[in-house]
Amino acid sequence: MFCAVIVAAGSSRRAGFDKLAALLDGVPVLRRSVDAFVAAGAAAVVVVCPLTRWEETGLATADFPIPVLRVDGGAERQDSVAAGLAALPEGTRMVAVHDGARPLVTPTGIRACLAAAEETGAATCAHPVVDTLKRADARGFSLPEVVSREHLWGMETPQIFNLNLLHRAYAHVAECGLVVTDEVSAVESIGVPTRLVQVEANLKITLPGDLELAELIWKHRG
Repeated sequence: MFCAVIVAAGSSRRAGFDKLAALLDGVPVLRRSVDAFVAAGAAAVVVVCPLTRWEETGLATADFPIPVLRVDGGAERQDSVAAGLAALPEGTRMVAVHDGARPLVTPTGIRACLAAAEETGAATCAHPVVDTLKRADARGFSLPEVVSREHLWGMETPQIFNLNLLHRAYAHVAECGLVVTDEVSAVESIGVPTRLVQVEANLKITLPGDLELAELIWKHRG
């Protein structure tokens, strides 16, 4: 059984507004993320978010064909993910962990990542780095060092894993007192590599301009 944990417990401080409750073509960003997993065939979705956000985005009263439930987050992202994993229904075998602020993820992209995870145990949506990379000094000036972008990828979500593998990874993270920013880092801590899967535009809403760009992409898709 395939289920999803959508992490939406952050404060949106950088955005200056609640980016998860902001409207993307008339529908809250967080709802767009939930809808994508419902359409992709998830058996259940756990949303990690405050009660106020759950209500403001209309999820509290939404009618879904599968169970969609809410749990509170924790102090760190990994704590929020752990809370979401603990709420998964019995029988879950594969789990996707997704950032709720990536509303452009598509059912097709989710299924492509799931297929890779079914084969390898661990897969993530990602994109090859195409920008020229520079390292800066403490004052913000560029250094002459050449930073190769060959084989460099930017991590995205969903990140999809065999649930037993992810549980082992997070047990190791907790035991060692590690702080990880994503699930790929967690499974790497126990020596397991993750398959990288390139999908269509899947940007993260971080700043107000990102929402405008996401709106353009969404409408272009039709």
